[in-house]
Amino acid sequence: MKKDRACVENRRSRILELMEKNPRVRVDELAEALEVSLITIRRDLQYLEDKKLLVRTHGGAIASGSPVDEVSLYRRLIAEFAAKFVADNDTLFINTSSNALKILEYINCSNVTVITNNGKAIHCEHSQEVNVVLTGGELRYPKEAMVGDFALRNLQTIYAKKAFIGCSGISGENGMTTEIFNEVSINEMMAGHATQAVYVLADHTKIGKNSSFVSCPIEKIKCLITDEKASSEALDLIREKGVEVFVVHRSDF
Repeated sequence: MKKDRACVENRRSRILELMEKNPRVRVDELAEALEVSLITIRRDLQYLEDKKLLVRTHGGAIASGSPVDEVSLYRRLIAEFAAKFVADNDTLFINTSSNALKILEYINCSNVTVITNNGKAIHCEHSQEVNVVLTGGELRYPKEAMVGDFALRNLQTIYAKKAFIGCSGISGENGMTTEIFNEVSINEMMAGHATQAVYVLADHTKIGKNSSFVSCPIEKIKCLITDEKASSEALDLIREKGVEVFVVHRSDF
């Protein structure tokens, strides 16, 4: 037993040593380097995060105190908060946003169906009560986004109760915007085919910002979920357009 415990402690120390050289690591890379399973590495990362020695991200982790540490933490808190709006028997749209995709980890409801054009959903951990359906389409890297006419045709006959959408920017003037033109039509259809509500997930770096292409006008957005560092002036302009704004705080989690 002591030998097993020593092996675990040595492996976790090795992870931290590797992160001193590279503050951002991936689960698959760690598993290969340390010759253990992906599940073992995920458990190690969870343990180290509980000790506040790193911050877990989608597919990996970031060293605590690194420049992107705080933004990654807020994105995870936003996703965790957003999952509270999911109910039993819901059907959801999730777009290519890595932030929106994190919701999958936090859904605890039963019989939930998620329709997404994010190919990375294949690798996401989620409850057995969550069914993931991929739109199909042309796969674009590095985001692994599924786009094009094939994806659009498959979405045409689907109406989900709720859409959880990430973005490059959101403002009271232009609504939700993106930098990637071929994702615009998919985002538009998801927003238009959400029968109950459209939720936009955006950390503080995206609030009040306008990117190149409008994906969803502000009038179609029911709720915005952001974090405590977002500009209060920009949020007030968004509220004036009738959007309900939820602000997550680190102290709440």
